[in-house]
This record gives sequence, C-alpha cells and structure tokens, in this order.
Amino acid sequence: MSEHDTPDSAHGEDPQGPAGDPAAEDPGLLSPSPDDPDAPTDSEERDPGRGYAPGGGRGRVLNFILQGNPLVVTLLSLLVALVVGGLLNAFTNTTVLHAWGDFFSAPGSALSLAWDTAIGAYVEMFEGSIFNPHTVAALFGQASFGTAIRDGYLSAVFNPLSETCVQATPLILAGLAVALPYRAGLFNIGAQSQFIGGALLCTYLGYGVNLPVVIHVVVCVLGGFVGGAAMGWIVGELKARTGAHEVIVTIMLNYVMQYLLAYLLSYHYLMQQPGSSNQITSTIAGNAHLPLLLGSHLRINTGFLIALACALGMWWLMSRTTTGFEFRSIGKNPSAARVAGINVERNWILVMLLAGGLAGLAGSAVIQGTDFSLNFQSYGTYGIDAITVALLGAGRPLGVVLAGLLFGALHAGAPLMQSVTGTPVDMVQVLEAVVVLFVAAPPLIRTIFRLRGAGGVLVVLSKGWNA
Repeated sequence: MSEHDTPDSAHGEDPQGPAGDPAAEDPGLLSPSPDDPDAPTDSEERDPGRGYAPGGGRGRVLNFILQGNPLVVTLLSLLVALVVGGLLNAFTNTTVLHAWGDFFSAPGSALSLAWDTAIGAYVEMFEGSIFNPHTVAALFGQASFGTAIRDGYLSAVFNPLSETCVQATPLILAGLAVALPYRAGLFNIGAQSQFIGGALLCTYLGYGVNLPVVIHVVVCVLGGFVGGAAMGWIVGELKARTGAHEVIVTIMLNYVMQYLLAYLLSYHYLMQQPGSSNQITSTIAGNAHLPLLLGSHLRINTGFLIALACALGMWWLMSRTTTGFEFRSIGKNPSAARVAGINVERNWILVMLLAGGLAGLAGSAVIQGTDFSLNFQSYGTYGIDAITVALLGAGRPLGVVLAGLLFGALHAGAPLMQSVTGTPVDMVQVLEAVVVLFVAAPPLIRTIFRLRGAGGVLVVLSKGWNA
C-alpha cells in the first residue's frame, strides 16, 4: 500500500460510491425536497418495504399487520383454529348433519343450526372460563352488597376466572419444565415422571409428617420440587456421563414412575389409604393445603402465584445471569460452547434438575391445591400438555404463561359447554391440537392471509434435538 492509498481504496472500494449512482454522489438526493409534490406530508409515513404508508398511525398499524409480525401471526393462528374448531364441532353433530341432509329443501335451517352449534359451544365455554352475564345479573338482583358477598353471589361472578387460573397453574409449571431445557437444546418429554415424583414426595410429607401450619405447607412444596428434581437429575446425569439421549431416557422414566405409582398405591403398608381397596393415598393434613387467595368460595390458591413466580424466575435466570447465558449458548451450539470453556455436561445436569423441579411443583400444586390426595389419575395428561404449552409459548416464560392460561380457560369452560350444549369435553383436546397445528405453521398463516412474509424465510419453532 502506498502512502497515498486510503484503506478503502486498498480493498478496491470507491469511497465516492458506486459509479453512475447519483444518490451516492449527492446524499441529498436520498431525501425528498420540500418543494417536491410527491414528498410525504405530515399525515404520511415512510414505509421501508412499500414506499409511503398514508394515514399516519393507521398506516403504521396496517403495515405492522401486513408485515406478518410474530404476534399478529399467532393471533391469526388462534382465529383460524377457532374457526376450524367450530366447523369440526358443528359438522360432527348428528343433528346438524341431518339438517344438512335436507340442505336443498331448507338451506336456511341447516346454516342456522350449524352456526348456533358452533357459536353456542364457544359462548358456553367463555361463560364457564371468563365471564358469565347471568351471575352478574344475579349479583345486582340482591338487596345489598353485603348480602351478595355472604350468599356467594359475588364469588360466582369471579368463579370462571378462578377456575381458569386453577386449571392453568399446573400447565404453566409443567410447560416451564419443558421450555427451560428447550432453550438449552434439550427436549424434556418426561414432565409426567417428574410430576409423579414430586407428587409422591409431596403427598407423603402431607399426610405422614406432622408440622406447624406454615412450615408444613412450605415443606410439602419443597418436597414436590425435590421429588421432581430427582427425576430430572437422573436424566441429566445419564446424558452427561453416558451420552444417553434425554428423549429415550424420559420416555422410559415415564413408564417407570407410572408403574411405581401403581405399585405404591396397591398395598396398605406402602401408600394406599388404610381401609380402602382403591388406588388412592390418605388425604393430606389441612395445614398442608395451599392457602386460598380469595376466600373459601373460590379455588384459586397460592399455587398460581408460585407458577407466576417461577415464570419470572426463569426469565431472570435466562436473561440476567451467567448460567442462563450458558444455557442459551449450549442450546445454540454445544460444540462451540464447549470450545468457549463452558462445561456443557454440568449445565445439562443443572437444567434438567431445574426442569424436573418445576414439573414436581406442578404435582405439588395439584395435590396441595385441589385434590389433597394422590391417585392413579392425578397426573392426567399434564406431561403431554406441557409440551403443547411450551411449544405454543415458543419456549419463553411469558408465552408459556399465556399459553397455560389459554388452555386453562379451555379446560375450565369445557364442563359448562358439555352440560348446556351437549358438546363432548373431548372437543377441547381437538381444539388444542388445532391451535398448536396452526401456531406451529407460520408460513401457512402468512399464505392464507397473504401477509408480506409469505414468501420469506421459513420460521421454525424447533431446530431439533441438540442441533
């Protein structure tokens, strides 16, 4: 390089810009002149993708929607899922099918019946999970506010939201148990075994140990965490020491814990309730129950606050700590993380231990908050639902909380939907599956609504196990 050469010219770049480009020679050409009649006015905004977006704020909102922002895509996915779920509900109803058999003779009746069936189910689900106007009318029909509180009319107004939170609590905790390892490149499908591990220890401490009121609750909650964490630690330890794949290990542990629970509940000298032939434990002590938040008429309890605290703790761990940075680094590329000096194996053990503890807390929330005893059906489908909630929440704490509340609302509204409209409760599981199907396929939603990202980069929720 000669002394007259500049760094840019040494690399073969023209500091004056590309040849023949007037904008490069005169930067002022990039900005329209005030006298230019085509320049945007005060009510017009520049749209980076499509020129000028007229309408100011309205233009920005329209551009935000058309650009296919992830939030917009998720909301549209839920909308499409509700439409598809309504169609499935309507056209699996025998009365609707019979009416459509006479469509050409009475088309109005067929369409009206299909609409009423689909919308009626959603209305009842909404009233059972969010807000029921009939209870509000009954509340205002009371002589005084004190009478409404004493007779439970005020509690009836908030009961749907209370049930939604109760149903969402174990879903949020179990969803976090899947989302945390997911961020670290692991796929935890063993929330069921970890749930059972936490529930077993929590239940035993609940009826087999006598402790003061506050201490008993805390000990049982910690027992739930420890029981689940032990199961998660086994998975992490096997992966770190032997390279055993976490998916295989967690699947096998689900069966191990399921049959262990059945064995423990089959003999009086183990955990079966004395004097009973059913597979159920003794009821935990009253001072081991999670405290109720809004009085004895509503079931919402401190388990919901524990779930929110765990979500906040996960956010802090992943966003504000060195350990969280190591988890995320391993999730992106474990080989590069190992080269950078991160102990990958130690972090695998730690993340699975924490995940197991979260799933164990889900078991504690069910036993101490609502069931008060452990039976062979206590774990339900939380292990599978946890995967759905974590994927729907994109592995983020806030997303998991919102997904858990959504599914909690579906579960809370299902009984009223079935009793009023005759729609099977299983329809809720179908709707959940449809929601996940569309949320997991952003390109499909972009194409359906002709969003600008339809031909863009494919968004993938899961990059594979340890990819």
